[in-house]
Amino acid sequence: MLKLLGAMMILLSATLFGFYQAQQYSRRPKQIGDVIRALQRLETEIVYGFTPLREALMKVASSCPQPVTAIFRHTAEELGQAGGRPAQQIWQQSLQEHWKHTSMKAGEQDIVRQLGFTLGLSDSADQVKHLRLAIQQLQGELDGAEEERKRYEGMWRSLGLLMGALVVILMY
Repeated sequence: MLKLLGAMMILLSATLFGFYQAQQYSRRPKQIGDVIRALQRLETEIVYGFTPLREALMKVASSCPQPVTAIFRHTAEELGQAGGRPAQQIWQQSLQEHWKHTSMKAGEQDIVRQLGFTLGLSDSADQVKHLRLAIQQLQGELDGAEEERKRYEGMWRSLGLLMGALVVILMY
């Protein structure tokens, strides 16, 4: 009876691990899409609303889902109490603190980090160029993430169950 309970626990934990990994592949394209929409909203606020960067970031943060909203909200809050720190430094700090809560990879982080070097430094036309470039690059990453999701999501679900079954078989 105890062996059966142990085998079921191993099988369950391996299956749950497989589903967790599959969920990571599923979350990544969604979060990249959230960042793209947030940057498009930021572009709209800058171009058409002539909104200052801090207010634009707050508006974007209010329309984004978690965990993407945390990056924009933290940046906007810190800009309010900047104390002479440049926007790019605050952006980098926000990314460093909040990126770990996302399912996105280093490629997306590099794109968003590079965008931070231009925020608040130039006129709105130049910022829009950089935003559009970042959006275009993120779109490429989104396409790659969708391909990975299609390829690996089902595999991880099955692999978790099969690895659990293999461990149980090897134990008996």
